[in-house]
Amino acid sequence: MNNDLILLGHGSGGRLSHQLLDELIIPALSGIAPSGQDDAALLPPPAGQLAYTTDSFVVDPIFFPGGTIGSLAVHGTVNDLAMMGAQPLYLSVGLIIEEGFSRADLKTVLDDMRQAADKAQVRIVTGDTKVVPRGKADKIFITTAGIGSVGHDIAIHGANARPGDKIIINGTVGDHGIAVMAGREGLNVGTDIRSDSAALNSLVAAIIAEAGGLLHVLRDPTRGGIATTIKEIAQQSEVGITLHEEQIPVNQAVRGVCSILGLDPLFVANEGKLLAFVAPEAAERVVAAMKQHPLGIQAAIIGEVVDGEPGRVRMETSVGGTRAVEMLAGEQLPRIC
Repeated sequence: MNNDLILLGHGSGGRLSHQLLDELIIPALSGIAPSGQDDAALLPPPAGQLAYTTDSFVVDPIFFPGGTIGSLAVHGTVNDLAMMGAQPLYLSVGLIIEEGFSRADLKTVLDDMRQAADKAQVRIVTGDTKVVPRGKADKIFITTAGIGSVGHDIAIHGANARPGDKIIINGTVGDHGIAVMAGREGLNVGTDIRSDSAALNSLVAAIIAEAGGLLHVLRDPTRGGIATTIKEIAQQSEVGITLHEEQIPVNQAVRGVCSILGLDPLFVANEGKLLAFVAPEAAERVVAAMKQHPLGIQAAIIGEVVDGEPGRVRMETSVGGTRAVEMLAGEQLPRIC
């Protein structure tokens, strides 16, 4: 028996399953003692409303510059909760592992999940593991669910954008998608391109503390990039939006790769960026507060909500013209998260 690889027997529910859980998975993710390993986690009810989300991660490759599928799974779920103004509290983790996957790689993925959860101050409290035959998956897929608490009465919704709102982003766009693509294709793009994968809940807390009820929308622009996300919000809120191309921060290395490959960085995925729609009187204060946070140093106002033309998004280009911004059509970069 090869002890370095995951076998079908590790998903049987028998002795091998218990060994994998007791020797690797549970110590890495939660450290729950055997006496506490039941079929569900019992959680104390938090104050305020509950926020709940679920997500799945199939990124290829599973290790990429700036992150892994493990850290990405935690960050993505934490950020979905944070975009509702919630404080993330608990995560569940479902692992779908392909037979033959390396135990050493599994440990790396699990350790990255635990480190990301600890940094975000969220607990992994329950989970499940399945093993499928060779060729029926691609190394490892992860499904997560998250619970958070909303301890305020601020209405933060995609349908809450209002004319006059300023649109703020916390940094450069397209980093994650290009980093993953470079890792997948073996492109030598230097060291300037790394995934921006990060948990944004502490940055959101700083924004809420500064803006209060003048914060109207939060959204993390993952698949489809900022262009698709902003179009979604324009439609959801039935407002028009104007973006300013010169004000949108883009890493020069990312811009160069996109230019070579014919990609628009506005449609490339992000995993550590947020868009905040804030009343104009609070916008500059919010930007200043964001710049004090490690994940908001490059925060910038990139556009505003306008009257008329509900659902319409226009870009004022760097050459002086305007163009319509639509949602991403098709799949620009598959298996990106």
